[in-house]
Amino acid sequence: MKLTLVGGGGFRVPHIASVFQEGSPVRLDELCLYDVDQARLEVMANVLEQLGLSAAMGAVTVTTSLDEAVTGADYVFSAMRVSGACGRVIDEREALSRGLLGQETVGIAGYAFAFRQIPEALRLARAVAELAPDAWVLNFTNPAGIITQAMRTVHPRVVGICDTPIGMVRRAMHVLGIDEGEAEYDYVGLNHLGWLRTMVVGGVDRLPELLADDAMLGRMEETQVIGADWIRALGHMPNEYLYYYYKNREIVARLRQGQTRGEFLVKQQGHFYKSAAAFPEEAGRLWQEADAERNATYMAEARQAGEERPDEGIEGGYQRVALELMNALSNGADSQFQMILGVGNADADDVADNGLLIPELRADAIVEVPCRVDAQGIHPQRPARVSGPELGLMASVKACEELVIDAALAGDREIAWKALASHPLVDSIDLAREVLEAYIKENPDIARVFA
Repeated sequence: MKLTLVGGGGFRVPHIASVFQEGSPVRLDELCLYDVDQARLEVMANVLEQLGLSAAMGAVTVTTSLDEAVTGADYVFSAMRVSGACGRVIDEREALSRGLLGQETVGIAGYAFAFRQIPEALRLARAVAELAPDAWVLNFTNPAGIITQAMRTVHPRVVGICDTPIGMVRRAMHVLGIDEGEAEYDYVGLNHLGWLRTMVVGGVDRLPELLADDAMLGRMEETQVIGADWIRALGHMPNEYLYYYYKNREIVARLRQGQTRGEFLVKQQGHFYKSAAAFPEEAGRLWQEADAERNATYMAEARQAGEERPDEGIEGGYQRVALELMNALSNGADSQFQMILGVGNADADDVADNGLLIPELRADAIVEVPCRVDAQGIHPQRPARVSGPELGLMASVKACEELVIDAALAGDREIAWKALASHPLVDSIDLAREVLEAYIKENPDIARVFA
């Protein structure tokens, strides 16, 4: 089996490789690292070797040729980052300087990221459709919902993966003392915008028990960033990224005063790659140290100074999602696995509600719901109906995402302006236009889209 990693020179490659070790249910004959940066590819191949992550695979290959990378692939894991971390800094700062949220997957900074990612994501989708038409693309490229939706216009076997929702589900099970597989749960939303609404064991919904108990609720990471009172008011558990919606004013104020995530990563990862190239014999150790720091500071802006992320010992990460998905699709003929994936709104197996998982959204919309996966494919489980503020927020954000895709495909600045100006966290159409022009001026990769 051949797995191709697009963005193979990226910092998180060892995490993906780590799940395909001795005893893994998925055996790789080849792990192909593809990137446009040869120097970073060489660093990552060296890190894998030093950490002992290459030995369990038939071969680890590196290439800067997309056609070579895709040909013969059974699975393609997409984690590209057009413009690198430096582009992320522009996205963040141009928004924050105007009092708007600068976050790479939420709001207008995420849309700037999408504008420059979409052309390359489509190039990848076309290559897969031509050279490996039976391959599944596991998209982790952010903003994942937008990129997955755009790629599926070219290649239907694209699924969005994200560890945030299933991580929340597993934490809730752990806190409640529920073994995985015992519960049926209802989760619904978009990428980085969703809610866990039930956790049923033996016909009894255990989620209200979790919400009512101070000690149990306090062990949930989502409580730390959003707050117990609001979670109880909602009556369900929100994805931690909803922090940026529920406390937008507070987070913008905090981000304007300090270092952004992009600025941290530019400095930290720049130092890592430089050091790993200069001292190749130390590359593995240097990566481990940088990775520990990166994990410890994830979403640090959402916590109080000195406050650490809760650690419930839950094994997870996007690499576990990728492994479970590949195992189910390749080996799941006699068993099924449930996970939360980004799938098409019209991918339901039944015909209820015109075959749409969320009838109020377009058929091609990418939504996140629990799915059963087996050797025959991915089978989304129909969620309970969405209503009220949650439906309103989902519909509003998804409409903006569709404008982003339309703008990038057409190279149309007016549609791009509408996408930014219509987002619920943007309070001025004039500022939206101003920040769009700033993105085009400051980033050549975005300028090319709207040339």
